[in-house]
Order: sequence, then C-alpha cells, then structure tokens
Amino acid sequence: MQKIKSLMTRQGLRSPQESVHDLSPIESFRIPSKEELRELREEPTDPQAQQEIINSIEEVYFSNDSFDIVKYELERLPPVLSLQELEEYRDKLKQQQAAVSKKVADLILEKQPAYVQELERVTSLQTGLQLAAVICTNGRRHLNIAKEGFTQTSLGLLANQRKRQLLIGLLKSLRTIKTLQRTDVRLSEMLEEEDYPGAIQLCLECQKAASTFKHYSCISELNSKLQDTLEQIEEQLDVALSKICKNFDISHYTKVQQAYRLLGKTQTAMDQLHMHFTQAIHNTVFQVVLGYVELCAGNTDTKFQKLQYKDLCTHITSDSYIPCLADLCKALWEVMLSYYRTMQWHENHDQDEAVAVSSDGSNVIGTEENSFDRSYVKKKLEHGLSRIWQDVQLKVKTYLLGTDLSNFKYDDFIFVLDVTSRLMQVGEEFCGSKSEVLQESIRKQSVNYFKTYHRTRLEELRMFLENETWELCPVKSSFSILQLHYESDEQEKSAYQEYDSDSDVPEELKRDYVDEQTGDAPVKSVSRETLRSRKRSDYNLNKVNAPILTNTTLNVIRLVGKYMQMMNILKPIAFDVIHFMSQLFDYYLYAVYTFFGRNDTFESTGLGLSSSRLRTTLNRIQESLIDLEVSADPTGTLTAAEERKEKVPSPHLSHLVVLTSGNSLYGLAERVVATESLVFLAEQFEFLQPHLDAVMPAAKKPFLQQFYSQTVSTASELRKPVYWIVAAKAIDYEQMLLLMANVKWDVKEIMSQHNIYVDALLKEFEEFNRRLNEVSKRVRIPLPVSNILWEHCIRLANRTLVEGYANVKKCSNEGRALMQLDFQQFLMKLEKLTDIRPIPDKEFVETYIKAYYLTENDMERWIKEHREYSTKQLTNLVNVCLGSHINKKARQKLLAAIDDIDRPKR
Repeated sequence: MQKIKSLMTRQGLRSPQESVHDLSPIESFRIPSKEELRELREEPTDPQAQQEIINSIEEVYFSNDSFDIVKYELERLPPVLSLQELEEYRDKLKQQQAAVSKKVADLILEKQPAYVQELERVTSLQTGLQLAAVICTNGRRHLNIAKEGFTQTSLGLLANQRKRQLLIGLLKSLRTIKTLQRTDVRLSEMLEEEDYPGAIQLCLECQKAASTFKHYSCISELNSKLQDTLEQIEEQLDVALSKICKNFDISHYTKVQQAYRLLGKTQTAMDQLHMHFTQAIHNTVFQVVLGYVELCAGNTDTKFQKLQYKDLCTHITSDSYIPCLADLCKALWEVMLSYYRTMQWHENHDQDEAVAVSSDGSNVIGTEENSFDRSYVKKKLEHGLSRIWQDVQLKVKTYLLGTDLSNFKYDDFIFVLDVTSRLMQVGEEFCGSKSEVLQESIRKQSVNYFKTYHRTRLEELRMFLENETWELCPVKSSFSILQLHYESDEQEKSAYQEYDSDSDVPEELKRDYVDEQTGDAPVKSVSRETLRSRKRSDYNLNKVNAPILTNTTLNVIRLVGKYMQMMNILKPIAFDVIHFMSQLFDYYLYAVYTFFGRNDTFESTGLGLSSSRLRTTLNRIQESLIDLEVSADPTGTLTAAEERKEKVPSPHLSHLVVLTSGNSLYGLAERVVATESLVFLAEQFEFLQPHLDAVMPAAKKPFLQQFYSQTVSTASELRKPVYWIVAAKAIDYEQMLLLMANVKWDVKEIMSQHNIYVDALLKEFEEFNRRLNEVSKRVRIPLPVSNILWEHCIRLANRTLVEGYANVKKCSNEGRALMQLDFQQFLMKLEKLTDIRPIPDKEFVETYIKAYYLTENDMERWIKEHREYSTKQLTNLVNVCLGSHINKKARQKLLAAIDDIDRPKR
C-alpha cells in the first residue's frame, strides 16, 4: 500500500478526500447543473438494475463522514495486484457511483419546486434585514441628538432622587433591625410573667421579620440568637408543663397549650405531658418516703437518696408506716386529680372548638389538622388513664410489701386496709380498673397479718376462757352482735346505758347491802359505788329478756365484729377471715363442752345425751384446732411443726369455778351462763349468715353451709350433756335404790298406802326445786334450760325406779299393784312441782310394771319389741314371773330371746 501511495505522489495524484478538502464549501457540495441532470436522466437505465447496484454497495460506505474511503479500499487490495482485476473492480465502483448519482439526481429534481420556493423566502428575508438596518441607523442618529439636548444637571437630580428613596428604605430597615435587636429584653420579661404564647408569638414575628432582612450581615447573627431564644422558650415551656402534674391550674395550662399550638407541637406536648406524669409519680413517692426515712433516721446522711425506691421502702419504721402511707396516697391522688382535670380541660376545649368550627368553616385545611390533633390528644389521654393508674398501683404495691405488717395493731392494720381500699375506689372511678395489683398485694399482707393476728386472738381467747369465772356480763335486753359490728366507744357504752338509773331497782336492792342468806341489812352502810356494782351483778342480770353472756362472750363478739370489718374491707380474703371466724366459735364451743359437758361415766350410759352430729363436730374441732401435745416433739417433721402452729392448747377451767358443791347445784349458775352464752353466740352467728354468704366465694360456700349445719346448729345440743351432770348429782338416786330394796313386794294383799321411798324421792325433787329457785336468783334460767333439767331428773328417777323394780327377787300380783300405786303417787306429786308435760319416760316405767302380767308368747314378743331395757332388767322380769304363770321351759326360751337381743350389743 505504501508503494501505491508513493507512486501516486510522484505522479502528482491525490486521494479523493484530499481533492475534496481543496474545494471550497460551495464547490464540494455543488449541485449538478440542469444539463448534467438532464444527461443523467436521459441515460437509458433499468430502475431495478440500478436498485440492485445500490443494494450491492457495502454498509460501511453509509457510515459517518469521518470514514476514510481511500484507506478502506487500499487496505482491501490483495497482496498480489492484477491490473485486470483492478480495472474490473474500478468499473464496478464507477457503476455504483453512477447509480448513486442517478438516484441523487432524481431526488433533487423531485424537490426542485420546494427549493425554488425556499430560495424566494430567503430573498425576502434579506430585503427585511436591509430595512431594519436603515431604521437602526436613524434611531442612533436621533439618540445622539437627544443626548446633546439634555444637561448634566438634570441627570444629577434624577440620580439624587433615586438615592433618597433608597436611603429612606434603608433607614426604615435599620429601625426595624434596631427593634429586633432589643426584643430579647421583652422576651425575658414575658417569660418571667409566664406569658408563653405572647413570647412565642413575638419570637416568631421577629424571625419572620429577620428573614426579610437576611441580606444584611448583622441579621445572620440575630437569626441565630432568635433560634436560641425559641429553644430556651421551649425548655421553659416544658418545665411549665411539668408543673401541671402536681397542681393543675386552668389559666396556666391554657397558656401552655396555646404556646405549644403556636409552635405546631400539640402532639409533642401531649407526649411530653405523659412523660412528666410518669416522672412526677416516681418523684412524688420517692420524696414522700425519703422524707419519712430521713426523719426517722434522725441524721442528715445522704445515703438514703442513693437508694432505689424499693430498697428505700424497707427502711420505713412501724411508727411512720401509716402516716407515710396516708401522705403517699394523698400525693398520688393529687397527681391523678391533675391528670383528671387535664382531661376535663381538653374535653371542654374540644367542645368550644367544635362550636367555633360549626359557626365558621372557612379554613377547611386548618380545621382538619385541628381535628386530627384533638383526636390524637383524646386517644393519648384515654390510654394514659390506665397507664397512670398502673404506675400508681406499682408504687403503692412496692410500699405495701416493703414492710412486714403481721405485728401491727389491729386498728393500724385496718387503717392500712381502709386507705388502700379508698385508693382502689379512686382507681375504679379514675379508669374503671379493678386494681388487681393492689388487691393481690393487700391479699398477701392481709393473709400474713391475719394468720398472726388470729393466732394471737386465739391465745387471748384461751387466756380469757381459763380466767373466766362464768359470771354474767350486764348488757341491754336488746343487745346483739350488730351493736358491736364496727364497734366504737359510744356503741359499747350504749350497751350498758340501760343500767345507769335506779328507777327499776327493787327496794331490797336499794338498801346499802342485803345478806343473801338471811335477807337482813347490816347496820353499817356501804358506798353508792358498791350499790351500783351489786346492782349490776345481782338484779339487772336477772332481767327477763336480758341475754346471758360473759365477758369472754363479748370478747368473741368483738372479735367477730373486727373480722367482719376486715372482711368487708378486703373481700379477696373473705374465705380466710370466715374460716378463722369459725375457729373462734369452734374453740368457744369446745371449751364449754370440756369444762362442763365432758363426763365419760355418763357418756357410757348409752342414753344418747350427745348426738352423733355433736360428737362428730367435737372430734373435728379436736383434730383440726386443739393441740393435745404438752411439748413439741423435737424429732417431728417441719410439716408437723407448721400444723401445730395452727393449733391451740386445750383450755383449762379456772380453779375459781367450783362444780362440786351440792348447794350450788354443782355449779349450775356457771353452767347456765356458759351454755346459754354459747347458744346466744350461735344465734348471733345465725344473724351473720346472710352477710357471710354474700361475701363468700362461690367455690367456698359449701364450707360455710357445713359450718352452720354441723357446728352452729349444734350449740343448743350441748345443753343435754352439760345439764345431765347436774341432774345426775342433784338427786340421790342411790339412796332411793336402797330404800326400794327394803320394800317387801311379795305381799298377799292390795295395799292402799304407798311406800316411803316415794316420799323420799319427792323430797329430793322438792329440794332440787328449792335450789333451782335459789340459783335463778343469781342467774336467769331460761325455760328450755329448766325443762331440760327437769326432764333429765325425771328421766333418771324413772330409770332408777325401773332399776329398783328390776332388783326385786320375789314379787306377787299385789306387789305389782303396789308398784303401780307408788308410781302413780310419784306422778301426782311430781306434776305439782313441774309444768313439763308429758312426764318423760312415764311409759318406760308403766310398761315395765305391766309386763309382769304378760303370757309366755306375749312376753316373748314384748321382749323383742322393747330393747330400751337392759339385759338385767329383762332377765329379772322373766325370773320374777317364774312359778306364777311361766314355767322353766318358757323361762329358758325367754332367756334365750334376751340373749339373742343382747348378742349384737357385745
């Protein structure tokens, strides 16, 4: 290729591109002349052939203008050149060039009319430009003339006027800037006055004005200063917002809310407010507790300030616990009250805004934004109610559980419960909460306290019982447990006020002193206080309707009242309280039975004095409540030791109570007071059943029902074993048996005179009646008690009669008639002494006497039907009848029947 280029250079030839570059722009893009176009058009060509030639041109020739055609063709030459091939290739290129030229010529001819039209437009434009040049020349000439016509002075006046206007505007701006520079003083004054909305409004206006003069260099510093001032205002505004948490003030809060609204931070203010309330709760409780801790510590040691609130609560002393709790709840109540008033303020404010919007709805966008803010604030405040109360509960719970309250006095602990209960009521009104956190903490403390308290009360009750002399305690005839429920000093005094006058005192008791044995009054008088004390201990206790009870009974009733009070204050431990309350009754019942009703000798008689229900109740009490061990077993398990803590030692009767004297009917007065006080106590528990049932959890109600059906209702059943002992000792039944043994029963004649043992027995009953009347002067004997005593005595007498008749070795028909005579005489005289009807066990005696006359078959049937008689009595009946109307064979048969009856009893 280099050889070809050098050859072309020697021959003076240049490449087509170089030839083109030498041409002028017009020559290089010369349009073919009309003759050339005509020649090209006149050349005979085949359009299809021409198109095929054009299509055969390589794509590279249609590339951009920087394409070097000569270089491209030279590089394509083969290494060995052939002239013929070159000429053929050259002809081919010429044909392609001719085809392209032909195509171009056709296109030019086709666009010829448009070209001519455009050329005419160019010519017209050239003419217009020439006209404009003439106008510009004339204008310049006239301007030169005007310039020469005006003087330098006129132009100076115009320049000075313009400068004056500029300076006036500058002066105004400088005055504004001066005012802006002095606003910080006014802002400080407004902040001191707590005019936060005014301060923010002024600061925002200053910022707006400063933005107008930002082209002054001094304004940039002022803008920074105003921004710092606005941030300072926001900080003070946040402090002002925090003050709302402890002492809500309407005007103060209104200013704060207006200020935040101007800042466009209503929602931010609400978020901050809730943070402040949370912090206020923490700070309030910490400061209250810290104050009491430092006060009790008696020094200025700052170590307490570094403690956590939970640890600080453990340093509260017992003496300061209650006042600290009261102040704590009061302080928290004030925080909650501030929150509640905050909500009220927003509710009233929203209503006012709603009225304003309904009257003027021009600013729709602003109304929608305010509505969104109000909705956000409302939801935030409603959600905050439960959150605030939860924080309050947790703080109070920590305080409550920080001290062991088990050794507190009852009134102090009740005060703790009362304060906490009131706080829970506040919580329920505040947010509708059931205060589960506080209830659980109070339940824990209450159960712990009540176990200790109840244990102490049981020990006190045992001490009362062991020191009780079972003397009557004076109360009004209308006295009931309701008068000691939530007892107070006034209520307790009212129980005795009936006895403060002498109007109803009999004359014999108005004497200075009356000898109980002789009824005589000594010469020497005693003081009026002695009279008053005797009046209370003698006469008034015998009022017909006055309840029979003792100091111990009153103590139990007081305890029940206190337990009821605690149960009403703290319903979650209602079951525990009722359970402990039932133990008070159980222990009292067990003590009365142990002191006055337990007698193994009489229990073994099989007379059913103690019902199966009473025995079951006494066994349950003994197993669950009574500690029968004298000393603790050191080898016992921990569980056993814990169980013994829940039990109380069995009480012992005071040595001052004498139950062995016949003159006092073996302590009948004390027995009546003890037993009837128990019955009275049971009646008071009956009054309480609806109240206890109302607070008892549903799952525990069977316990309450069982307590009343199995324990309370058995109190009156204790009368039988207690008074049976008196009845068994009051009549000399052994002497009567001896007298009956001396009677001759195998008489041959019908006697008209009864035997002497009947008179002796009746004399015993008369003496019993006299002693009973003597006792009734000391203690009112209720009719049920009197009936039971007479019933027991008569029943024992009748059974003694049967036993005496069963001891007879020989008896005739006349002797049996004498038995009937004696018994009828006894009944006739006895009915004059007592009003009890029918006479107990009357048929028991009569049936036994009449059985003597039965035939063999009738007697066998009678023996099988009357199992109430002992084997000895039945055997004696058969033996006595032997020889009269029963032979030996019948006797063996009847004795076998008796043995069959007795066998199951063995």
